Amino acid sequence: MLALIDYGSGNIHSVINALRREHADVELISDPARLADAEGVVLPGVGAFGDCVQGLQSRGIWEPIAEWLAADKPFLGICVGYQMLFDESEESPGVRGFGFFPGKVKRFGTPGLKVPQIGWNQLDLRSHPLWRGLPVRPHVYFVHSYFPAPQVDADVTAFSTYGETFAASAARGRVAGVQFHPEKSQAVGLGILRNFIASVPASAAAR
Repeated sequence: MLALIDYGSGNIHSVINALRREHADVELISDPARLADAEGVVLPGVGAFGDCVQGLQSRGIWEPIAEWLAADKPFLGICVGYQMLFDESEESPGVRGFGFFPGKVKRFGTPGLKVPQIGWNQLDLRSHPLWRGLPVRPHVYFVHSYFPAPQVDADVTAFSTYGETFAASAARGRVAGVQFHPEKSQAVGLGILRNFIASVPASAAAR
């Protein structure tokens, strides 16, 4: 089973529909105990960094996810679900992220730049299983004002440019995150979700 974390934030229905379109055995999970039945986790997130952290903590699911990450189990963070993998965010001073990736989430600061970025933008990819079968420089859909700045260059798996070049994706082991929305990125996004599903044990991908 693939667990889609439901904590009051994120495009839950569009994400679950996209995963089911790719034949994933996916369930909405808000009870931390249910993670014991999961083979993979997808963590969406829309809104403020601090609100998303609080949403996970108030439901008692923050620590189980931290343990999941430490165990290097299949995990995909989307948008703020990606940002929370880092240490902290300028959006919510004093609020700590999971710290899986060293680095800080920053706000776009180019003078005159329209923020948030909303719409399609191009990725410059580094080799990673999530990108298998994608075009060389695919376009994906973004909605964000903040972006992670990883301290470890080797963690970065894709770049994009909006006023400045930023890490559109990062991964280490079986844990990955993307700043864009694969569920809104049409064929390219479905391909990315398909590749993630393929990285999860077979029982999670068969429905």
